[in-house]
Amino acid sequence: MAEIVESKNFIHSFIEEDIGPGGQYEGATVHTRFPPEPNGYLHIGHCKALIIDFGTAEKFGGICNLRMDDTNPTKEDVEFVEAIKEDIHWLGFDWGDRFYYGSDYFEKDYEYAVELIKKGLAYVCELTPEEAKEYRGDLNTPAKSPWRDRPIEESLDLFARMRAGEFEDNKYTLRAKIDLASGNFNMRDPVIYRIRHMHHHRQGDKWCIYPMYDFAHPIQDALEGITHSLCSLEFENHRPLYNWVVENVSVPHRPRQIEFARLGIDHTVLSKRKLRALVENEYVSGWDDPRMPTLCGLRRRGYTPAAIRNFCDRVGVAKSPNTIEYGFLEHCLREDLNEVAQRVMAVLQPIKLTITNYPEGQTEKVVVENNPNRPEDGTREVTFSRNLWIEADDFLAEPIPKYKRLFPNGPECRLKGAYLIQCTGCVTDENGNVVEVLATYDPESRGGDPADGRKVKGATIHWVDANNCCDAEVRQYSNLFDDPDPDAAGKDFLSCLNPNSLEVLTGCKVEKSLENVKAPASYQFMRLGYFCPDSKDSAPEHLVFNRSVSLKDSFKPNK
Repeated sequence: MAEIVESKNFIHSFIEEDIGPGGQYEGATVHTRFPPEPNGYLHIGHCKALIIDFGTAEKFGGICNLRMDDTNPTKEDVEFVEAIKEDIHWLGFDWGDRFYYGSDYFEKDYEYAVELIKKGLAYVCELTPEEAKEYRGDLNTPAKSPWRDRPIEESLDLFARMRAGEFEDNKYTLRAKIDLASGNFNMRDPVIYRIRHMHHHRQGDKWCIYPMYDFAHPIQDALEGITHSLCSLEFENHRPLYNWVVENVSVPHRPRQIEFARLGIDHTVLSKRKLRALVENEYVSGWDDPRMPTLCGLRRRGYTPAAIRNFCDRVGVAKSPNTIEYGFLEHCLREDLNEVAQRVMAVLQPIKLTITNYPEGQTEKVVVENNPNRPEDGTREVTFSRNLWIEADDFLAEPIPKYKRLFPNGPECRLKGAYLIQCTGCVTDENGNVVEVLATYDPESRGGDPADGRKVKGATIHWVDANNCCDAEVRQYSNLFDDPDPDAAGKDFLSCLNPNSLEVLTGCKVEKSLENVKAPASYQFMRLGYFCPDSKDSAPEHLVFNRSVSLKDSFKPNK
């Protein structure tokens, strides 16, 4: 397994100061939280945040809560909740008994809102959404609200009646009373409650008013005893409001919010809205399509937790937004699979090879290594006979310069783990297409290993015994988008889709040892790449393998 790189970043430095002598949390247990909104599947961008939240707690011997941000009743779905849990566990993290929903705190949110009204720090406003936008002001003009000085008792009465369901949607809002002239527009008396007569997936029809995230989230953090609320950079301008909330309601604890830059990856999109569009419009087969940047899609494609965690750790934590090459994610996977994946032989574009001087009906076993990087994995035996399958491009009837594979009267080539052979010719059909390659073998060259001291000019060729193999379907993937920046402003991301992002090969030949493999499992198909059985479609009667990543690594990491 590839080594996971441990790094220290500015978040770690802040936390060390906070829990050290004289810090605001001196001697305290570091307590973080991961608060996903259950309106879609987690993708690689969420994964960075997840690893920062859980990994930071892990680093400091602390704990991390899992809290579903279900304050918005229009989007949540139980399917997504369960998928999020599965993804987190797959990555190797756990929240223990600290699993919560934002909606668990609706009653407390309401009580704290009432507290703000009583303190003269919140009021019921009657501006429509259109009027609120009109009165928002600009950098030189303060915002306006004719309801800002509404009497406390009147706001308390209206807010209670809002909860009781007396008013239609958007009739009233509850706004925090902060600073209409603030240069930070998030502080210009932000809405903290709105009316929504909608069914909630957990609370049912109990509530028809719902708190805004900027109000509910700091309260949730404070009630759970979170020490460090780690979030993406888009919330940096919301931090003054976060602090204002915890400073002005009687919560038992004051968390610290720290922001970091989100993860961007080229040739993909990380917007839930856009990913949902890909699924709903059937540009992909589902959220777990192996071309998707979702964790379930990456898992189905054969990505490992170690590779993804190592990728996120090596990308690091920054304050400035950055876009990472998709090739680096593949590089991290390739590093891990090179260490752990068993080597097997498979032929994706098969052509028949007949060794004409090998006895008909004879079969023998030859020995091949399971993984040269893991001697403890030992060796295994595969059968060898007169009739084999080889890759079509391992033979040319008319060779090109420097071609070192099979061609009539060409150099000897090694059959991996078996014998040296020399091509003597081929058989063609009525259209002139090659349907069979003919060769002879040297019976004294068994083993086919360069260590036998024999030097040959030809290449080493992988093969599969035609009398003892399985048929398989192989799916090869490339970037879902041709454009390196399909998410750019003003760009139609759907027009950037790569029409060749999926190539399906049928009639492939694989070792008999793969007959009953199931996901999760990873293999290196010698000379071809890393592959895994498809977790949905593969079965003993119809093997399906996904290419996780090619063998060739064009990415050059900084040394």
